[in-house]
Amino acid sequence: MSEKILVPVLGESIVEATVSKWLKNEGDLVEADEPIVELETDKVNLEVPSPASGVLEKINSKDGSVVEVGATLGSVSVNGVSSKKKEVEESKSIEPNEEEIKIQTLDPKVEEAETQFTEDENLEEPLILTNQIEETKKNQTLSPAVRKIVRDNKIDIKTVKGSGKDGMILKGDLINLMGVNPPPSERKIKHGQEERIKMTRLRQTIAKRLKQAQENAALLTTFNEADMTSIIEMRKENQEDFQNRYGIKLGFMSFFVKACVVALKNFPSVNAEIEGDEIVYKNYYNISFAVGTDKGLVVPVLKNADELSFADIEKNIKQISEKARDGKLTIEDLQGGTFTISNGGVYGSMLSTPILNLPQSGVLGMHNIVDRPAVINGEIKIRPIMYLALSYDHRIIDGKESVSFLKMIKENLEDPRRLFLDI
Repeated sequence: MSEKILVPVLGESIVEATVSKWLKNEGDLVEADEPIVELETDKVNLEVPSPASGVLEKINSKDGSVVEVGATLGSVSVNGVSSKKKEVEESKSIEPNEEEIKIQTLDPKVEEAETQFTEDENLEEPLILTNQIEETKKNQTLSPAVRKIVRDNKIDIKTVKGSGKDGMILKGDLINLMGVNPPPSERKIKHGQEERIKMTRLRQTIAKRLKQAQENAALLTTFNEADMTSIIEMRKENQEDFQNRYGIKLGFMSFFVKACVVALKNFPSVNAEIEGDEIVYKNYYNISFAVGTDKGLVVPVLKNADELSFADIEKNIKQISEKARDGKLTIEDLQGGTFTISNGGVYGSMLSTPILNLPQSGVLGMHNIVDRPAVINGEIKIRPIMYLALSYDHRIIDGKESVSFLKMIKENLEDPRRLFLDI
């Protein structure tokens, strides 16, 4: 009796995924609900559990395959016997003697080399001969197609890590190593060593979405600057008490989230989106925030940010960011955002023009804080200044609204007491 391993429902608007990697091999014992294969969608990675306890009988979709929702990834034999266990038992029951081992030599070159090595007592270079024996034995594990690629391209197989059973080198290993070369007529002149790696599904989606934003929205960016003196002083004065009470540090993001919520309430078009020939105004405030991961940029959502305290915002951002970096985000973590904050300042960015996170109409860019000269009451002072950037869809947000929106954020950051008074 077999149970099928099916591609689960992946979430709203997601109809297909890529098989990232199998966590088990054919013939392995598996437990019910044990993760056995990892799928990668354009938003998150997720693990598919085994439908039953038994043996992974068959893998239908190899690593890198694109599969649709409901497709069969493989099957689990409920009453099956592990092929690996069977191989071990068979190997234990057979103990070949010395004569049988000698007969099992597949290549006469190996036997000849071994005989020469043992009989020639005056051999001056035994290490070279030993290497030849090992190289001959390794070549025996290569398929004819792999041998041809190795020979034609003069590849040192010692440097190749095989992905097949027991480390066997497969044709795909060599193709991935070399990259896919175009025909001679289309081949470009190379100026140094190159490497070709297929884009991950997440990276493909990022590229597609960013290009869509440029093509489908009337993008414009307005700039301002914020004197961060008051926030820095407030954090310094209250950091210890805040951390003792709530168990988390008071960061900059909570101030920015609060400032954005206040401005969004005053300028609802920045929190809206275009759908066909209609404008959809959102009476809720879900703030998306960009998080850099090893696989690329993801934008999880802080739900109902207007109802959260400073401590709640900091805790939620930390928790969601850790999930993003560990690859444990769910579909729900990425849906429903109405406005985005992108903090390029953590990487040292001085100024940028962030791109919209469609279908949203606005995105705020934070940047690094640098001591700069500023005129305060007619005197030049050194102040910690952050440049702010607001990119917006000019189809729905007018210039006056965008400038006023960013100015309100600036005012709330420079006098953070306003955030507590909601003015």
